[in-house]
Amino acid sequence: MLTLKKPHLAAAVAVVGLTLFSGLAQAQEKVLNIYSARHYQTDEALYQGFTEETGITINRIEGKEDALIERLKSEGMNSPADILITVDAGRLWRAEEAGLFQSIESEALAKRLPDNLRHPEGKWFGFSTRARLIFYNKENVDPAALKTYEDLADPAWQGQVCIRSSTNIYNLSLLGSIIENDGAEAAEAWAKGVVANMARDPQGGDTDQLRAVAAGECGVAVANSYYYFRLLRSDDAADREVAEKLGVVLPNQEGRGVHVNVSGAGVAAHAPHKENAIRFLEYLASDEAQSYFADGNNEFPAVKSVEANETVQSLGDFKVDPVNVATFGQNQAEAQMIFDRAGWK
Repeated sequence: MLTLKKPHLAAAVAVVGLTLFSGLAQAQEKVLNIYSARHYQTDEALYQGFTEETGITINRIEGKEDALIERLKSEGMNSPADILITVDAGRLWRAEEAGLFQSIESEALAKRLPDNLRHPEGKWFGFSTRARLIFYNKENVDPAALKTYEDLADPAWQGQVCIRSSTNIYNLSLLGSIIENDGAEAAEAWAKGVVANMARDPQGGDTDQLRAVAAGECGVAVANSYYYFRLLRSDDAADREVAEKLGVVLPNQEGRGVHVNVSGAGVAAHAPHKENAIRFLEYLASDEAQSYFADGNNEFPAVKSVEANETVQSLGDFKVDPVNVATFGQNQAEAQMIFDRAGWK
């Protein structure tokens, strides 16, 4: 269900109903209409900074990722949206396949953002990254034999693995990366091996997997880095206690590197304010915006010269899989079929 943010005058963000939203978009030149799947407090400072720098007023509709994509599809050419912001290259690909983005050219974006975090044709851009890592219980598990994603399929880990469902976009993208690097046959063998090693049927989100490891329900789990950092930075002592029980494996450091994904955005196919939209994307690649954008979800800035927050930095430097994240979406359908054949629920 879509939710509308209350007006935030300090941030110069005006949120109105769709009818008024459309009328305002047509009536004002210095306006930008954003459909966003992000809902972090630091984003208010992000939008405020853009408005102060440009004088462009932001109208924003927030909602779940797939719901926003469906809304854009139903609105078609009449959509007032200038920008779609969502998470995971797999979802960006879904929007791309539905014809919801247009290609743009920007020298600033090409210069600031790494090639592997940008769509090859400029349809969308990654502005922060998250790593899909392996976590283990420090009291009960020796991680010496756990160095790669592929190791999770080793029979030595039978009854030890907690991981989300096969339909989860993060797992679809992870398997898409394995398909890209190891081939479909090896990817299917991996999926079957992980299923055989599961401590329980897939259930819950990434945080649930981490809690299960801390509680001893399973020995190891796969989760996105920012869920772990949220626990570490939580005001709740119980959350921090969970995080303290977890060890972290940075997979495939002697090979292709850690699988990373993105939070990203693109210019809507029928954007009524295309120039403003491009200007906003370029702003997201600025040093100031990168700090706000990444810190809002404890992610890594996409621009290498910008530092993550101290908690995120505590993970240290690590090798990242250089494959273009657009391939995760391209391999998504095959990944789902492999999961289904492997019996991954």
